[in-house]
Amino acid sequence: MTTAFLPGFALSLSLILAIGAQNAFVLRQGLRQEHVFWVCLTCAVSDAVLITAGVVGFGTLAERVPWFEPLMRYGGAAFLVWYGAMNLRSAWSGGSALELGEGARARLLPTLATVAALTWFNPHVYLDTVILIGSISAQYADRLSFGIGAVLASFTFFFTLGYGARLMAPLFARPRAWQVFDTIIGLTMWAIAGKLLLS
Repeated sequence: MTTAFLPGFALSLSLILAIGAQNAFVLRQGLRQEHVFWVCLTCAVSDAVLITAGVVGFGTLAERVPWFEPLMRYGGAAFLVWYGAMNLRSAWSGGSALELGEGARARLLPTLATVAALTWFNPHVYLDTVILIGSISAQYADRLSFGIGAVLASFTFFFTLGYGARLMAPLFARPRAWQVFDTIIGLTMWAIAGKLLLS
């Protein structure tokens, strides 16, 4: 089992570690200590669904449905532009939204809708999970163990990121740190959107 489990775990972890919209959102929620469990669970379960789809043989989705890739690319880019603008506006205005543990908490459903959009509207998620992990899993006789390893890596990463963010809470108790963080997130979202549109 370990001959397939460990490569699946390592591959999935290496793909998730890249800085992206989803990870930035999980980190932000962890720092604000808002709906951390549900945000992490949504990300991990979404990854599990996509990884499972890839491992059981749906890695050819983009080839069989020609409109799928451009739809996800342009839709994802539009969402990232909007989300980046919201973060930059937050950085510019400052205020109570930048203070940890204070101010109005975001409601659960809008928060989950945002993280779901950041996940499912991102074409790189499909390339990494459905196509890349799916195609590499075909090299292993024990594809189930490979898939379990990949899924476990996703759960491990997101919950570590979400709950581990609290260790940085003292730094982000200062409004200025939140402004810098929101600016970095906003510019990152726009950079990812630009890559999607130019690819």
